[in-house]
Amino acid sequence: MKQQPDSRQLGTGTWLSIGSPVIAELAAACGFDWLLFDLEHGCLTESGLLANLQAAKREGVRLIVRVGSMDSALIARVLDWGASGIMLPHVSTAEQARECVKAMNYPPIGTRGYSSSARSFSYGLHVQQNTLQQPLFIPQIENEEGVLKAESIAAVDGVDILFVGPADLKLDLSIRRPTPPISYETALQQVSLAAKNQQKQAGILVRNRDDLPALKHWGYSCLAIGSDLGMIRDGLLAATIS
Repeated sequence: MKQQPDSRQLGTGTWLSIGSPVIAELAAACGFDWLLFDLEHGCLTESGLLANLQAAKREGVRLIVRVGSMDSALIARVLDWGASGIMLPHVSTAEQARECVKAMNYPPIGTRGYSSSARSFSYGLHVQQNTLQQPLFIPQIENEEGVLKAESIAAVDGVDILFVGPADLKLDLSIRRPTPPISYETALQQVSLAAKNQQKQAGILVRNRDDLPALKHWGYSCLAIGSDLGMIRDGLLAATIS
């Protein structure tokens, strides 16, 4: 699913958490529509992020950074470094989504500070205030409350994609007692429907490619296929099997 660089939609991407610029450069060259740089989990650090963004410089690839929590200063810095958008984990209310939209955007939409010397403006070489693009915003739905409020989250101006975090969502639903209010499969369908109703995309991290037909049938079109760590681990394990 190839998208134009100025599209508000994303197609097929992958997850990068090891923190290696070499892996980021290779992943960008392999033709993914987007790459997710993970500052919540894994080994990628804030100090190493800029080098990764610089390495993944293929034209047309969108670079999304998942921050660990709602941190306005970090979000602004990441966008100044050239990220195309932000993924925020554990969003369960529309107010949380609105807070992140404000942190990501310049006035009058938000409260982000402006610097023409940022890397996003080629360090002052290409400054065009009249064509400032609104960054992509991807709130993650990872608990029961987020599922139940998915449509109000999707309705927030500035939200582009509702993105399910499967591991956290499965965990959250599994600890509901005496029984989960909804099944994981039902939750996936509810999130996708909420996104569709608000003309937004639904996305998810896919660990097992056998899940793709069902996910696409339910309306998921923003797909992160595996991760750098998982691909390397699986390759090493396969090499040890005689």
